[in-house]
Amino acid sequence: MITDSEQIHFEIHGGKKLHGSVEVGGSKNGAVVLLSAAMLNTAPTTLFNVPKIEEVYRLLEVLESIGMETVWEKNSLTLIPPVAYDLKALNIESAKKTRSILMFIGPLLHSLESFSLPHSGGCKLGSRTVRPHFFALEKLGVKIQTKDSSWVISKGKLAPTEIIMYESSDTATENVIMAASRIPGATTIKYASANYQVQELCFFLEHCGVKIDGIGTTTLVVHGKKSINTAVTYSLSEDPIVAMLYLSVAIVTRSSITITRAPIEFLEKELLTLENMGFRYEVLKRYVSKNKRTKLVDIKTRPSVLKAPEDKIHACPYPGLNMDNLPFFAVIATQARGTTLIHDWMYEKRALYLTELDKLGGETILADPHRIYIEGPSVLRPAEIVAPPALRPAVVLLVAMLAANGRSVLRNVYPINRGYDDIIGHLRGLGVEISVL
Repeated sequence: MITDSEQIHFEIHGGKKLHGSVEVGGSKNGAVVLLSAAMLNTAPTTLFNVPKIEEVYRLLEVLESIGMETVWEKNSLTLIPPVAYDLKALNIESAKKTRSILMFIGPLLHSLESFSLPHSGGCKLGSRTVRPHFFALEKLGVKIQTKDSSWVISKGKLAPTEIIMYESSDTATENVIMAASRIPGATTIKYASANYQVQELCFFLEHCGVKIDGIGTTTLVVHGKKSINTAVTYSLSEDPIVAMLYLSVAIVTRSSITITRAPIEFLEKELLTLENMGFRYEVLKRYVSKNKRTKLVDIKTRPSVLKAPEDKIHACPYPGLNMDNLPFFAVIATQARGTTLIHDWMYEKRALYLTELDKLGGETILADPHRIYIEGPSVLRPAEIVAPPALRPAVVLLVAMLAANGRSVLRNVYPINRGYDDIIGHLRGLGVEISVL
């Protein structure tokens, strides 16, 4: 299952108007948390709409190494748990390639008295503290020691409690929910993330028989149960970050395309910001996802003349503009008249990676590690660039190449393949001339 896509390169012949429609698939962040949550269940779990991406593959390699049986059948993935997990056989190489390995803590503490996990990898975006995970889990009775290359986790007496999150982190909130789901009694989590992947986890756990109050708010009450032994079938909801990718593609190529199955409640702030910049679009249809909870729409984009916003663009915890969608506004800003300020307060390095747009004809000024000014509109030009080691900045460069008239090459695209399922096939379906070198 391992593919050496760090040595795969994309060749793009850009500058063309696009057409047709593209469907938004299952979410990356929803998938990785549900792969972790499946370990809470001592019966088989079957998931539909799971994206076939490198991040999922790495987690499956880790799960298989510790005893989980995994079976792909067309568009479903079944996970069959072992009698006991064997952490001594853990695939260290795969585990180090994903930050999502952190989310194994919450589920595994219900199967093992003690275990260790290697320090996580994933995107290289500067300092990303794991302390919010540990502060919260320790309140439940979990003991965590940090070693040079691993975390050692052991459990004391687990008990429900009230937790105030040190940071409204998506993954930390998910870790605590999973830990609390099998501690009998009511655990209250305050200042929780209410983001789409957290809601996805809550929907899934409800299918497993765990009652959770306050889904979609910043205060959750998890009514834990001692065991989960229920054969569960669940369909993942669609990815708002994938929807934002195709909105960006349409905007920078000035194309009219249809984006189907877009999870609208997690795109509303992005669309409002784009409307204020002059973006024109139409909502064609409203319906719900197969999970019966997530609201979806089909969006028809229109070629638009953009202007820079008067205020800075910055992300906030849900229901604010999504942190993963913020980088797309950098490439969009290259096509907007005036100066756009993007404030990426969470990550020190991501704004630095966005200065790579200069190689494609963009005009950026890096104010500091968190703020970047972008002057537009710019005529984007083709170039050959090595993808930065971070998912969203890498795909932003790909979007820019679609607007650049001529041949571009984006090298070492593993970061993109971590998060986007069959991106070449979807882009070709819109008329993009793209191939693998």
